[in-house]
Amino acid sequence: MARRRFRNRWPWWFAGVLLLVAGGGFVAGLLGPGHWDDRPRGSVEDIERLARRDDVNLLFIVIDTLRAERLGSYGYERDTSPALDRVAASGVRFARHLAQSSWTKSSMASLWTGYYPARTGVTRYDDIIPSAARMPAEILKEAGFQTVGLYRNGWVAPTFGFDQGFDVYQHPAGRPLPPAVRMANPTLSNKGTDEGLVENALEFLRTRSTGRWFLYLHLMDLHEYLYDEESALFGSSYSDIYDNSIRWTDGVVESLLWSLARLGLLSSTLVVVTSDHGEAFLERGFEGHAREVYRESTEVPFVIAFPFRLEPGVVVTGRTRNVDVWPTVLDLLGLAPPEGIDGRSLRAELLATARGEHPARSEEIAIADLDRTWGQRGKEPSRTIAVANGRLRYVRSDQPEGPLEQLFDASDDPRELRDRSAEQPGTVARLAETAEAYAESEPVWGEPPTRELDELELKLLRALGYAIP
Repeated sequence: MARRRFRNRWPWWFAGVLLLVAGGGFVAGLLGPGHWDDRPRGSVEDIERLARRDDVNLLFIVIDTLRAERLGSYGYERDTSPALDRVAASGVRFARHLAQSSWTKSSMASLWTGYYPARTGVTRYDDIIPSAARMPAEILKEAGFQTVGLYRNGWVAPTFGFDQGFDVYQHPAGRPLPPAVRMANPTLSNKGTDEGLVENALEFLRTRSTGRWFLYLHLMDLHEYLYDEESALFGSSYSDIYDNSIRWTDGVVESLLWSLARLGLLSSTLVVVTSDHGEAFLERGFEGHAREVYRESTEVPFVIAFPFRLEPGVVVTGRTRNVDVWPTVLDLLGLAPPEGIDGRSLRAELLATARGEHPARSEEIAIADLDRTWGQRGKEPSRTIAVANGRLRYVRSDQPEGPLEQLFDASDDPRELRDRSAEQPGTVARLAETAEAYAESEPVWGEPPTRELDELELKLLRALGYAIP
């Protein structure tokens, strides 16, 4: 699987032709790896008709720890993501998309439920999504979809409530790493890669019964900075290795899309790609994620590929949020999201942009939130909240001496490194009121249930780099 699988293209092309002549995917077999796109050309009217179709499947891919601005389609100068860039170029890309936290469990709880972290209540290591939450998999299952989730990050385990609505929800068994991957990643302790997860996904697709399906894949190789010799293109620094791993992951996604085409499914599948958070590289003196809510760890990609190609693709430039993802996807499929959630459907903006109407850029408030003591048992919460409003981002962080307030303006400071709070006290006061009102929000289902993690779970999470005492 992945790019390594396609090094010698002739045998795979020939085998694909033989298999696909029998299976009805002849065109995909002729296209071969790297040319997987056998979808017909589509239009705005085709997007509108999706809601009335009864043959569209859903592939939902979360690439853990994927920072938007490290992709070519988001302006990166390195060729880290050729396959994902092709997906964006023939679909819809949301240009300014905010994750609701920089820590997986809290962020994913918001993505799945459509509520901000304060409203889910899932902000600490032992919190569980309540059973009262209405999850997208439940909605899709009721609509007749077979629902399957495959994940490799323990923070989205079923014991934390993320399996609600899934017929199958599994952490695929790890397998020994291929020699080339082991050589490039000598310190990697977690067995298995996203290749194994994708192979499990393809086994489901090959053996599934008839009817529509929803497949959720949570990829983790980027979180672990995994790559092989073919994707080692950008150097050996911490930041370079992250880019190498994006290129590796891009190859895994490409092999999945090629396999969908080979199985004759790409032209009947809505594909969604997003992430739970980004990654920092010493912009403010620290690396990684789950520590702060600045731009580098909260700006993530959101891309939708339809069962047809848009030529050209659509770019929605207004501010969007992870809480908007599922309301949008469900709306596109003709299904209603839960009422009263913080997220909203972006279908109207998407369609208007596709028609060339250039709707006004949304200046809607977007919030990211993190309890920085989420993994420290017995510690009082230490909150940091970001409020994005247009090109402005206000960040308030709890400190022993009192709150630290910062203001950034991406209009002339795109990396948001210069604090403008002293220059714009009125703006700080306005956004501080928003942050304070949000911080006082109560969980919609009451305080979430909690559970103690056993030692095995703690070891698995520590192996992913989480410092849980």
